[in-house]
Parts: sequence; C-alpha cells; structure tokens
Amino acid sequence: MQFDRKDYSNDTLLHLYRHLLKPRLIEEKMLILLRQGKVSKWFSGIGQEAISVGSTLALEPDEYILPLHRNLGVFTGRDVPLGRLFAQWQGKASGFTKGRDRSFHFGTNEHHIVGMISHLGPQLAVAGGIALADVLDEKPRVTVTYSGDGGASEGDFHEALNVAAVWQLPVIFIIENNGYGLSTPSNEQFRFRYFVDKGPAYGMEAVQVDGNNVLEVYDTVKRLAEDLRQNPRPVLLEALTFRMRGHEEASGTKYVPQELFAEWAQKDPVETYEKWLLQEGILDEEARMRFRETIKREIEEGLKQADAEPLPTPDPARELADMYASVEMSTEKLEVRQADKQDENRSGSTVSPLTEKRYIDAISDGLRQSMERYPELVLMGQDIAEYGGVFKITDGFVAQFGKGRVRNTPLCESAIVGAGLGLSIRGKKAMVEMQFADFVTCGFNQIINNLAKTHYRWGQNADVVIRMPTGAGSAAGPFHSQSNEAWFTHTPGLKVVFPSNPHDAKGLLCAAIEDPNPVLFFEHKLLYRSLSGPVPDAYYTTPIGQAALVREGDEMSIVTYGAGVHWASALAEELNLSCDILDLRTLLPWDEDAVRRTVEKTGRLILLHEDTLTGGLGGEIGAWVAENCFRSLDAPIMRVASLDTAVPFAPSLEQDFLPRQRLREAVEKMRGY
Repeated sequence: MQFDRKDYSNDTLLHLYRHLLKPRLIEEKMLILLRQGKVSKWFSGIGQEAISVGSTLALEPDEYILPLHRNLGVFTGRDVPLGRLFAQWQGKASGFTKGRDRSFHFGTNEHHIVGMISHLGPQLAVAGGIALADVLDEKPRVTVTYSGDGGASEGDFHEALNVAAVWQLPVIFIIENNGYGLSTPSNEQFRFRYFVDKGPAYGMEAVQVDGNNVLEVYDTVKRLAEDLRQNPRPVLLEALTFRMRGHEEASGTKYVPQELFAEWAQKDPVETYEKWLLQEGILDEEARMRFRETIKREIEEGLKQADAEPLPTPDPARELADMYASVEMSTEKLEVRQADKQDENRSGSTVSPLTEKRYIDAISDGLRQSMERYPELVLMGQDIAEYGGVFKITDGFVAQFGKGRVRNTPLCESAIVGAGLGLSIRGKKAMVEMQFADFVTCGFNQIINNLAKTHYRWGQNADVVIRMPTGAGSAAGPFHSQSNEAWFTHTPGLKVVFPSNPHDAKGLLCAAIEDPNPVLFFEHKLLYRSLSGPVPDAYYTTPIGQAALVREGDEMSIVTYGAGVHWASALAEELNLSCDILDLRTLLPWDEDAVRRTVEKTGRLILLHEDTLTGGLGGEIGAWVAENCFRSLDAPIMRVASLDTAVPFAPSLEQDFLPRQRLREAVEKMRGY
C-alpha cells in the first residue's frame, strides 16, 4: 500500500494514527467483553477503520456525519466520551438513548452525529435535509453519510441520491464496498462492478478510494469538502475495503472464501499505516507503545465508569413523556409572540374579523400565515411550487416566499420525509405535502421508524407536518380515496389531526406547524370546495388534543371526525334526533375526557368514521369506553364505518362502501334500546 503524505505535517500524520488506533483497540476489548456476556451484540468494523477515521477528521466539527454499524471511528474521531459510549452499549441510563436503543442507534447534536436506524437507508435522506438547511442558511458546510454495498440496494439509496443531485446538496455519500451484504456477495446484490459507475447516472461526480488507506481517504474527503463548501453539490465516494469479521459476531464468516482473509490481512489499515510511519521515522517504537498504553488506559477508565452504573429503573411516566418533545415555547419565541399580541391589542384586532372561507382556502390561509410567522419553515411536495399543488393550496406561494422555501420534489416520498427530519436537526420546520394520502405508503418507514421514534430514542424532535389529502366520495378509486389515519394512530411519537370544518382546518394546521413533534394532518378532499364557514382573518391556533361538541342532545352520543361530523349532523336534522355530536378533531392523542363526559351524559354511544371498520379508531375508543365508562352505558356501543374492502371506483359501489346508510340504521337501532 502506497502512502502519499503530500504536505501534511508529522503532527497531522500522527493525529491520524492515534485516531486510527483507538477504534481498533476498543473493538479488541469489546470482543472480549462480548464473550464474557458484558456486551449483548457487536458489529465489527475491524479492517474498515480507515474510512470512518479519515472522513471524520477531514471535516469541520460543526459538520454532520451520519454513520452506520461499522463506523466506530466517527464517534471516537469526534471525541465522544468513552464512559458514555460504553454506557450506551450496555443499555445504561447515562447512554445517549437512556437504555432505549443499542450500539450506534443514536445521535448527539453536541458532536454533530446522527446515528442509524436498523433499516440503514433512511439516514441518507436525512443527510440531504441537513445539507438543505445549510444551503438555505448560506452556510458553507458539507454533510457526510455512509452506506454499505448491501444497503445501497434499498430504494432509499436511489431516492436520497436523486434528490441530492436535483437540489445540488453538499452531501458526500460514502459507500463502504466490502463485498458482502451480511452473507450475500456483491454478484448477488447488483450487476455492476463498482459504485462509481452509478454517479454519472445521477448527474453527480463519483470518486473511488482505497478504503484501507487512511491518508488517501482523509486527503480525498478533505479536498472534496473544501470544494463542496464553495460549490455545493453531492458526490458519491466509493471506498474499497473488506470486513474481516462477520456482519455481527454471531453470524461468523464461513460464507467467505478463506483466501480473501489472507489477501486483505496484508492490507490491514492499522498495521500498514503504522509500518509506514515507522519506516519514515515519523513514529518510533517508544511512541507506538505510548499511544497504545494511553488509549488502553482511557478504555479501562471508560469501562470503569460504565460498569459502575446500574441498569435503568423502569418509570412508565418518564417513558411516556419522552415520546414527545415538549410543546412549551422557548423564551425567545414566547417574547416574540407576546410582542405580536401587543401589536394586535394596539390595532384593536384581538377579536379578529371573520371571513367566509372554503375549507381549502382556510388551509391555504393557515399555511401562508405560518410561512410568514416562521421564516425557518420549508414546504416540500410534488408540484407545489409554480403549479400550486394538484389542489392549488400553495398557489402563489413561490411568488411570495421563493423556491428555496416552496420546493417541488421528485416522486421520492421517503427521501422528502427524511429530508424533513434533517431540516429539523438543523433547527428548521418542514411541511411535506403528500399529493394524496394513499401515497404515504412510499414514505411509511421514515414516518414510523424515524420521525416517530427519534425524540424517544435520543431527544431529537422531528418538527415535521405531513399534509394528507384523504377520503372517498369523488369516484377516484382504490388508490386516491383511502382513509388511512388509523395506520398512524397506533404509532407513539406521532400526532394525528383531522379537521372537519374551515375554522378548525386553519387553526389545527397552524397548531401542527407550531408543535415541535411530527404531525399527520388529514384534510378531506371532498370538503375542499364543498364546505365554507367563518374563519378569523388573523393567525390563530386550535388546540391539538381537544375535541369539540358540535351538537348537543340527550338521546345518544355520536363520536366522529372529518366527513362523519357532517353525515351525523345531516341525519340528526332529518330525524329530529336529540344527540351529542362530538368532533374528535385530534385522533392521536384523542380527548378521553370529552368522550367520557358525553357517554356519562347520554348513556348511548355510536362511533362513526369513514375508515374501514376492522382496526379503525372506533374500535380503540369503544374498548376504552367499555373499560372506563361501563356503568354509564344503557345500550351496547355501536361502531359504524366503511366496508372492509378497498375503496371501489363506480359511484354506486362507492356510496355503498361508505357508512352513511349504515349510520341511519344504527341510529334507529340505538333509539330502540
């Protein structure tokens, strides 16, 4: 292996050596502890240290890195305290996830590291969002993210690279090509030889390095980073290397031809670099031993700190509280809003004038005023810029806010949701528009496993709102009509809202954007232009988590949301039905107190929603009422919902699918008790 020192000083070369040696010595210790049962699992990076070490040391401290399993050198390169790192691996409370996740499944903004989730690929898009924030803020920074050759087969890889190329984001995508995805060799993973062949197809530069040569990796990443800070664009960097141990220790290496180990042992990144330093007189034997002993003492001290800690004590209240970021405003933002209110008082507009607005215009109004209120808010979605979105909600926004903040996206739902998380990591807010709620399946993993869990895992909130045009009634068929809100009400860490009228549509959207947590905002397409109502002209919020009693009576209670509110109201008028109609408005968390009050008042409960019956939110609320309000019930709880089929296309079939006629039957049956 050839090392070209170029103009680097001895101090720089020895700095690289110390950081290259440190993860190797930690790993050797961890393998011992694994056999002793003191570490539960280990993904070894032995043989690949030069990639993470060289790339990390080539960056500025405030530039983010998004590592994977075998990138211990990222954490040691950023001087993460070993005591806390070891506590993380042992599941101790002082670890970065408080015992809630393992190994490198965490982030630390203090060290500008965003760790992985087990699905590997999603972090590539998060890197794009971080880089986008830097571009919007005109900060000359780069972001580095890693993928293995196996993980590069995922759709997230394609989406992230495509978006980064289209938006010219300064991301270095490092592909650690070690020849295997777990046990599957490259020739069973893809039909090309090198990943640099992929770069030109995405319209980006592609560079290949010897991933075992720490000096080559360092110099290449340093050179690229300096260029990208001035000329933002993505680069694909392929690092050729080899994994000297199993994917994780339990998997072994029997599937690898043994001659490969002998071949790559001659290219060991630590031994070859150390040998070169000795030959060049940059390192002597005494210094070599001193480096090792110093690092070993640091390791032992870190282990001593971690071992002394007990395992976390369960506290359900704390666990539940940590699923969500606090909605309390910072002092600075609170002062700004108080100043706004004082201005309103002086202008006499605390009671805002009301204007009759359509449901769709109320949403647009709330979105526009939120853009004015939050300069850090970025809108992303397919066709939302000059075209104004397929429903024209963002029509005219580009002229007012510019294409930097109102961004057309490729058809890459997963990458765009991931970019929203990346923007949040840099302190911004993101709104992602799904063209139709049905298409959210393409971004499902990012929502469920990244956005929803990030705050619980390592304290990073996901300040992302996902707008979901939803619902049937317009003969749009199975893929443009689904009511899929129940998919998300089962997911802790998300908030789910579903306004039924223009006033709540604007107020809840503004509240969702204010909220630092991920919010799924469902808006019924059929109500867009068919429903109008009085809406305050000024900015306001409707509280998330509070239901609204829209009609009062004593015969029964109908608990519903969305279009169901209007079905129930129309039927109550037709039948002269004296009933409570409770509009949930928020589906996660739903208002238990409001449901309890109406059930205790009437003793009869119908749960109505457009979603299909099985697995719908009505079943959850019905079970809760049976457990908590049983003594108040004078009749069985009834659920009324759409048929357990896909949404049919033909209008006659669609109307039979929807629950309006079944609601009438349920009301008449309930009256009979």
